[in-house]
Amino acid sequence: MCGSEAQWSPRLGRGGPRPDPQTGKFESRSRLLGRTGGAALLIAALGACERSPSEGGTEVPEAEQQPTDGAVGLARATPAPGSVEEGERRAGPPEPRHVRLDGSSEPLAVNHVSTGPRVYAKNLRVWVHERPDGSSRRLGYLRVGASSPTSESAAGFAGCQGGWYPVEPAGYVCVGRQATLDGTDPVVRAMETFRPRPEEKLPYLYGTVRNPGPVFQRLPGIEELREAEPDVDRRMLEWLDAGGEIGASYAQDVWTWGEPPEDPRGAWTAKLTRGVPDFLQNHGMVPNPHLSPRPPTLVLDRMRPKVGYAILDTFLHEGRRYGLTTHAELVPTDRLRPIRGSDFRGVRIGEDVEFPFAFVRHPEAKFVDASGADAGAATYRDVLRLTGKQKFFGKVLHYEVKDGRYISDRHASRLDPAKKMPGWANAGEKWIDINITKQTLMLYEGTTPVYATLVSTGEAGLASAETTTATRRGIFRIHTKHITATMASNESGEEFELRDVPYVQYFESEGYALHGAYWHDRFGMPKSRGCINLSPEDARRVFHWTDPQVPTGWHGALLPLRGTVVFIHP
Repeated sequence: MCGSEAQWSPRLGRGGPRPDPQTGKFESRSRLLGRTGGAALLIAALGACERSPSEGGTEVPEAEQQPTDGAVGLARATPAPGSVEEGERRAGPPEPRHVRLDGSSEPLAVNHVSTGPRVYAKNLRVWVHERPDGSSRRLGYLRVGASSPTSESAAGFAGCQGGWYPVEPAGYVCVGRQATLDGTDPVVRAMETFRPRPEEKLPYLYGTVRNPGPVFQRLPGIEELREAEPDVDRRMLEWLDAGGEIGASYAQDVWTWGEPPEDPRGAWTAKLTRGVPDFLQNHGMVPNPHLSPRPPTLVLDRMRPKVGYAILDTFLHEGRRYGLTTHAELVPTDRLRPIRGSDFRGVRIGEDVEFPFAFVRHPEAKFVDASGADAGAATYRDVLRLTGKQKFFGKVLHYEVKDGRYISDRHASRLDPAKKMPGWANAGEKWIDINITKQTLMLYEGTTPVYATLVSTGEAGLASAETTTATRRGIFRIHTKHITATMASNESGEEFELRDVPYVQYFESEGYALHGAYWHDRFGMPKSRGCINLSPEDARRVFHWTDPQVPTGWHGALLPLRGTVVFIHP
């Protein structure tokens, strides 16, 4: 699995015992092995590198096994019977946007009407079941604040006292502790306006803990603040005066979605308050989207080192900027290092570039001329148009660039279309080709390559994935997708937690996934603990291109055996 990108350690992740999501007891985990055109597809549950203890008391299920007829075909869940009648309904959240491979996005064709029943998620994860029965297959889930049109009456009550209500485009949710029909519910009212932003390279604002301090569940007054943080006045002045990435001059526009922020020094001096949400005014508490109750205290928790927070929005209160996290907590942003995320992105084949071409994958790559002499530095991650000619200098293969210079295959990755197309390609399926040696990913629509980029696979390279941090090789299918998911590790010496890792796509039974990495910018070099790291922008584009598609308003979707093919090879 992803090793330190997972909560469970590698020793528990590889066929070892796993806790049952309902009882917490350990039991063995089976592997489902299906064969399609002679290729072994390892398909199973939500990956180990997704679950976090802070998911609000919601279970992470084993993915239900599904029969297969052996065909290599894409499929979507069939809409369940009893779906909502057409008619007027209450207006929903802002229109979602479809993301293309060029990075542009457009509103989807969704009908928003004014009145009618809706069902609202008030927990971090509200499962959508295929039928109005808790024992039926899970199709995906809604996140707190999301809602869907529904019916006037429940479709059934099997295992759900409040009743099962349909959601669009398919499935049912249980109304009760985790979902409600009441649009005025305080958790719903507080959280429904804070949705992921698919038009941005990162769906939320992100920061990593730089200087641990208290986590609040309401905004403190100045005296309460000094009691909770006795050194706050001195520490704020030190932060305001500091330079570089540890000071107030670094990347503060991250907290305002790229808009010019208020001057931190001026805001602190004037004790400025601006943009505080209504539910936090007058000593209001943050809503609790968890099943477990919270104590009615000012300080909820304390930040831990090596934690990355995802922030829904920020605001000024008595001179200090606070962020509302995705888990409904308040954190002072001066204790975080704001994260911009890499600006690197791949290219559209046939639009931005033609074969043959290469990515410069080494930061210290150099060109040589026709005699082998130094011909200058190459720009890291630049795209080079090649002539197709190759030459050896000092027993090292070099590619000829169209300007006549050469670059080593140890410093650049040449991309060409597959020489022999697999059966799923000839059948017209979308598929992903990942080359570990070259650190490249290429998207195909059938036999046509459409997109290419650099990735970071497991830092152990081509070693055994059973005993190291190497990425597992083989043929798989994407079975579970999350717009964001928390990844963490409790392995001794490597403990950390990364909240809401963006655009997570699990393809293997023991927690291997494609996902965005906001914490590094070394794409083209092995870097991960086994997962496949993409730049935030590449992760966004690839996520919206692959199957299963995450329905409008949902936060995750499951489709064992029928998602996009992932082929990982040396």
